[in-house]
Parts: sequence; structure tokens; C-alpha cells
Amino acid sequence: MPTDATSPYVLELRDLTVDYGGVTAVDHVSLRVPRGEVLALLGPSGSGKSTLLHTVAGFRPPTRGEVWLKGRRVATPERAEPPERRDVAVVFQSYALWPHLSALDTVAYPIRRKGSRRRTAREEALDILDRLRIAHLADRRPAELSGGEQQRVGLARALARQASLYLFDEPTAHLDTHVRGVFLDQLVVRREASGAGGLYATHDAEEALGLADRVALLNAGRLVQLGTPQQVYAEPVDVWAARLTGPASVLEAAVLGAGGGRCAVSIAGKVVTVEGSADTSVRDVVPLLVRPGWAHLGGELRGRLQSVRFRGPHSDHVVETAAGNLLIREPGPPRQVAGADVTWTLSRTWPLERPLKSPDSTAQPPLVQL
Repeated sequence: MPTDATSPYVLELRDLTVDYGGVTAVDHVSLRVPRGEVLALLGPSGSGKSTLLHTVAGFRPPTRGEVWLKGRRVATPERAEPPERRDVAVVFQSYALWPHLSALDTVAYPIRRKGSRRRTAREEALDILDRLRIAHLADRRPAELSGGEQQRVGLARALARQASLYLFDEPTAHLDTHVRGVFLDQLVVRREASGAGGLYATHDAEEALGLADRVALLNAGRLVQLGTPQQVYAEPVDVWAARLTGPASVLEAAVLGAGGGRCAVSIAGKVVTVEGSADTSVRDVVPLLVRPGWAHLGGELRGRLQSVRFRGPHSDHVVETAAGNLLIREPGPPRQVAGADVTWTLSRTWPLERPLKSPDSTAQPPLVQL
């Protein structure tokens, strides 16, 4: 198949569409992953994340479009290279471990495939198992491991595979918080050392934002937004994207003007100038995104405290306002009790567009996510 040896991209998807069972699972998606970058695919169940990964890996052919790896076209609707000829490592949701191999031999296998001697491969495999806190399970087979332990062995096998592209399909779904952090740290270290790229599918916004260099938001197989973690969090394209990427309040307010990184908005008859921007100087009433740290108790605006929840390092206050319910996150224990009249103010905001109708449009997240 054609090649482009000068390509700086480890992966290119060119107008990729994948249909099966009468459903379009991936709908005209175009993406590029430069060498050394991790791109997170963030979306709810059924958004097309797994199908996209399986198409890149070679387990499913595209209906339309092309898949390119390291400047080489590996898949079209007419012809596709088999998975074993694609320089990728895959971690499945279902673990996919070989039942007859121990954890140590499972992890050592891809190292030996690269030409290492058996002893060297087993030593390197044991080191990877140790880093993921499962060296004591080295001699056990999959039937003797719990679900979480099997997942860690699968992750260790992927890390042992010195591939140009790593594909992760919800890889930390069965891991506790500590082990998840260890794995993510190891993934970053190995990516930086090898220059490999990564495609990381998850429904966890915090994980996607904390791990990836860029984030692609998928909804019903379509690419909704692509940007850095900071961009998709602070400047989502619509209400759906805002609620997908983290705790969000959406107020109905009028934008009166914007310029120089500042935005004037009218809330319940009061004008507040905050950090933010808009694509026009004057707008009608629009959805106004407010993240938990962008609003504060005390100020010129009024509301009633609907609920308070202590979270340890901070407390979440849900304030009922004339423009809608608002989540305010303050450090330390609660300063007010539910039912109290309070004042509040904004330090930042982001005007949103209303989402286009889609198959998922009736399943929106709640106005305020706690």
C-alpha cells in the first residue's frame, strides 16, 4: 500500500466511516496523532470509541475512508492489512489473556517477539509487573486472577510491546485509584522514552483531561470537538460538550459585550464583567457555562443555598439563582447551611451554543453534576 516516509504522524484517519448491523458507529471522522502524542477519545457508551479503536487495530474494516499508520496506508474499504502487520499494541476491556500462559510469560511474550532472549524478556517482564504492583502474581494463570488483576496483566503486556501506537479501550475501568495512577504514570514515561503515540478511549473526563495531550469528543460516532484538555474544558463548543468534560452549571444570561479577554453579562438585571470571551459584541440570552471554580460565595448576585456537601478538601454548594442552579466549589468545610439566603459572584464564564439534535440529545447529563 502507499507510504509517506516523511509523515510526522503515527496515525491518520481520513474521513473514516464504519457501519455494522445497520448502524453508523463512526461517522466521517478525520484525526491525526503526531509521534509522541496521546489523544483521548472521550464520549459516552455507544459514541463509537471502541469501534474506532478496533478499526485502527485491524479488527474491523472501514466502510469509507482510510487508516494510515506511520505514513503507510493500512486500511481502505477494499483492502486492509491484518492486525499482526500493524505496529500497534492493544489493551481490551475484556483483557484477552492467553489462558495457558502465566502472567510473567504473558508479559514476556511481546518482548521475545522483538528478538530478546528468554531470560532477558522475563527479567524485563518481571520489572513491568513489579511497577504495576503485581510481581507476586507472576506465576499465576488468568483463571487464578481476579478481574482487576487480569486487567493489570493486560496493561503490563501492552507496556511491554514496544509499539509505535498504543490503543487503550477503557483500560483502567477495573483498577483502584492507586493502581490507576501507577499505570498512567508508566504510560507517560514509556511514551516519552519511545516517542510512541497513543489513542486512549474513556468515558472518564478527569482521566482524559489529566492524561492526554489532546482530547477528541465523540457523540453518536461524530467528532464534536478536538482540542487540548484546557480548550475542551474551558471553551466547549456546546452544552453537551460542556457537561461531558466535567462538573458544569449552565445559566441563562445575556452577553452584553466582550473584548480583551473580558465578557460583560447580565444576570437577573445585574451586569457583571468577568474573564471570558464571546464571538460577537451583543447577543441574546444564551446558555452560560460556569465551572465550579468560576463562581464564589459573596458578591453582588443573590440566591438561595439548595444543598451543601462536604468533600474533604472542598465543599460543594448548589445555589438556586434567577438564572438557574449553580454549583460553587469552595475550599474547606461549608460556611453556610442549606436553605440560607446567600450572595455570589462570577470570576469567569463561557457562552455556549445549544447542541444540535442527535440520537443522544435526549440523554443529557443533569444541569449540575456533583
